[in-house]
Amino acid sequence: MNPIEVPTASGLPLLGSILDLRRDPLGTYERARREHGDVVRIVAGPPGLRSEIYFVFSAAGAQQVLASQAADFRKDDVFSLEMRETFGNGLLSSLDEDHLRQRRLLSPLFTKRKVAEYADAVCDEVERLCGEWEADGGTGADLNEDMSRLTVRMITRILFGADAEEAAAVVRRCMPVLGMYTLKRGLMPLNLPRSVPTPANRRAAAAQAELYALCDRFIEQRRASGASRQDGADDLLTLLINARSDEDSPLTDRELRDQALVFLLAGSDTTATSLTFAMHLLARHGDVQDDTRAEVLATLGARRPTPGDLDAMPAVERALKEAMRLYPAAPVLIRRAARDAVVDGYAIPAGSHVYVCPWVTHRHPSYWPEPERYDPARFRPERADGRPRYAWFPLGGGPRSCIGNHFAMLQMKLAVAMLLQRYRFSGLEEEVPIEVGVTIRAARTVGCRLTPVGPLSAAGA
Repeated sequence: MNPIEVPTASGLPLLGSILDLRRDPLGTYERARREHGDVVRIVAGPPGLRSEIYFVFSAAGAQQVLASQAADFRKDDVFSLEMRETFGNGLLSSLDEDHLRQRRLLSPLFTKRKVAEYADAVCDEVERLCGEWEADGGTGADLNEDMSRLTVRMITRILFGADAEEAAAVVRRCMPVLGMYTLKRGLMPLNLPRSVPTPANRRAAAAQAELYALCDRFIEQRRASGASRQDGADDLLTLLINARSDEDSPLTDRELRDQALVFLLAGSDTTATSLTFAMHLLARHGDVQDDTRAEVLATLGARRPTPGDLDAMPAVERALKEAMRLYPAAPVLIRRAARDAVVDGYAIPAGSHVYVCPWVTHRHPSYWPEPERYDPARFRPERADGRPRYAWFPLGGGPRSCIGNHFAMLQMKLAVAMLLQRYRFSGLEEEVPIEVGVTIRAARTVGCRLTPVGPLSAAGA
């Protein structure tokens, strides 16, 4: 059967869909699927500076691009190149043998058993946040701000250990500047060189220099002290310095910095978005929240959770998965077709930019009845049976799937369990506007009321 020609979304005669993509990218993606189907070509920009993007919305197409035909789709598109310029050549953007070598060295540090060692650090930071809420009166919270602060503290403590406080301040100051700068450059058809001293270039260069200097200093300190796991040092940076495999040389100082930057970006932004919307949705759906809390309290009582408790609290995982379905932190995953390819029956020309789109696939009515409705029970085993593997892929898939998926889920499950153990959340915001950067996030405060509950409250904890 011959491949089908990809339909083109309607747009303005001269500018195509560029204004729609800038005003409402997520809505533009959804409208393209509704009007044209599961593979759609979107044209953006004036003649001579025009971009052509092939969007893939089906689960089968996502699986082909990310997994079964991954060799045909490379991560060397314009946006990925901009990411490499900003955040270095770490796992997020490295290619070919560089990527394979980095993955071989780092994979042993991110097994399910290994990341369980960080549970106490995660729980400490959740307790610290709860203490701050209580000090402020314990009646209200801004989930957007507070989940961001929590996740930055968690990743900087795990990555840098005793240096976490200093690092957290730098990350919260610099990462948003660099994320938005990189996104804008990745979407523009033409950019001035970064060396041109425009205000945007200067702000980004200053933020990048501050982050680089922070990581370089910590690496130098650990090298100078000869830190090793045998010395009792267990922060992730020390483990990265000591990472070895039978076939690979250790990471250089520059590679260490690049990996640290990737973990800071992914470990703060994506986890914060998922936790913000998980707690917001629970706050808006009191029946689901109460059932989930009942499971948490039946499992834990007043004690701190451990990794071994998580399998006994499947409602926590379902609540997280449904939030990540509705609000996948990375709304698109970008590739470039290395050769002519066929995706879900459609012809994709070599050199094309291909956007696989969790935001739309997660709302596809073929896989998700009433897709806009919040319903964590979708993830009960009996309802998930027969659903395509790539109907839900907020952490990517295939050979470039997120290496930190076990770590991210551990953090989020522990955090949700502990927060529900202590408080009942009542949502104040019916609709939360979305800001689209390298990841999505709430565009403003996400307010909620807090009411102490459970045995911890009764004990005065």
